[in-house]
Amino acid sequence: MDISKILNILLEFGKTILYEKDIDNLLQSISYLTRDLVNADRCSIFLYNTEKNTLYTKIAHGIDNIELPADKGVVGYTAQTGEPQIVVDVNSDIRFYAEVDKITGYKTKNLVTIPLLDSENKVFGVLEAVNKKEGFFDNFDAELLMLSASYISYILENALLNNKLKENNLKIIYKLSTAAEFKDEDTSLHTKRVAYYSEIIVSGLEVESEFKELIKIAAPMHDVGKIGIPDKILLKEGKLTKEEFDIIKTHPTIGYNILKDKENKLLTIAANISLDHHEKWNGKGYPNNKKGLEISLEGRIVAISDVFDALISKRPYKEPWSFEKAIKYIEQEKGSHFDPDMVNIFIDKVDLVKDIYLKYREE
Repeated sequence: MDISKILNILLEFGKTILYEKDIDNLLQSISYLTRDLVNADRCSIFLYNTEKNTLYTKIAHGIDNIELPADKGVVGYTAQTGEPQIVVDVNSDIRFYAEVDKITGYKTKNLVTIPLLDSENKVFGVLEAVNKKEGFFDNFDAELLMLSASYISYILENALLNNKLKENNLKIIYKLSTAAEFKDEDTSLHTKRVAYYSEIIVSGLEVESEFKELIKIAAPMHDVGKIGIPDKILLKEGKLTKEEFDIIKTHPTIGYNILKDKENKLLTIAANISLDHHEKWNGKGYPNNKKGLEISLEGRIVAISDVFDALISKRPYKEPWSFEKAIKYIEQEKGSHFDPDMVNIFIDKVDLVKDIYLKYREE
């Protein structure tokens, strides 16, 4: 390959890294550029699964996902030793793991493998190029792939760290969400359904995809503040006194104070949901008598989800409403209790709402 073509591909590398924000699309684009950079037929990115002690493909051209023992094949050798490998003829290399070709039906002739190193210089994956279109791979190809591997390693390490952080955040969220549930056994599936109903509503809005994702995650935390309400009030059968209801009405503020964190988008949304999900479009809700657009968007979304699910659910003080009766109530409260636009979306997607109702209903 001439130098001008290599430079053009490297220029595309820079553009791709600069403008592509989606991690999967970014890795896919880089893997194609890497393939072209060394004139290979295919390129794969393997990651190490520590729990299973396997290597699996994050990206694999032209074949289904592959998973193999971490100590098998040339890929496994590179993962174990951290050493790049060039194999001119796989049939003459005892390390070659032919099982993959048997499974995929692909014929591997030659290959090159490059370790993916994290910030502590530890191997967490392998970049593999397979079948040079003309001749076989050489040291120059390996050097070009090492350049690609440095980009891929940086991107993947940050993505994996972010995913791990997200997983940990979710664990915390679900623990917070279930804290209130333990105080009221009748709400065991309530938080899950509220999340799904909220996801249906937000899917009909022209908002950022990140906001849509965060709504589904944050919605289950709407009643976190109930952990501050005495059981004798929260679990009381029958009508509450005015004084008892005044205490119940403090749970949105309690939840807000638990969750508020200006530096965390998820917790900010969750705190707003907690604070606003009992406000009403006409200003007659609680705790702050907010009206119309004074109520946060996330609060207006979850208000419908929460009320609808409360209506169709059995409680110590009431029997569940029918699905049809609850839907009719939501329509009747359009522009009074609820944001008209949110109601329109909810009703337009009533078939999806019913699917969730049927799938997660309590027996």
